[in-house]
Amino acid sequence: MSTQSHPTGGRWEWPTDKLAALRLGQRLVTEVPASRSGRRAFVDIWPLRTPADGEAAGQGWKRADRARTFTLQHWDYEADRLDGYDYDIGAVLVKGATVVGEPELAAALGEWGLHPELFDYPWRSDDPK
Repeated sequence: MSTQSHPTGGRWEWPTDKLAALRLGQRLVTEVPASRSGRRAFVDIWPLRTPADGEAAGQGWKRADRARTFTLQHWDYEADRLDGYDYDIGAVLVKGATVVGEPELAAALGEWGLHPELFDYPWRSDDPK
């Protein structure tokens, strides 16, 4: 899936490391504009784990899967709560979607206006999850 066509004719390319991370089940995140001042918003891509992933983890490795199911979630948070345990108080799920496979993921991101290169690893963001 490293390259997908976008309905507007542009190309959507995943950075190789991020594509590998998704295939291995790693969550990615990007910050997006919040609904208003004093809030911050993030979109997460959650690769769903399967029993085969659990079996691989039990054996000490991660299983790559090009046909994973992904959950997309756009959350809007109170900015002053992001650093604490109560980050979910006042949080609003703006929208969510579940897609199957990399082509559907690319299509959903295109519909949401999010380019794959915007996404990064959670530890490089302020996403509270």
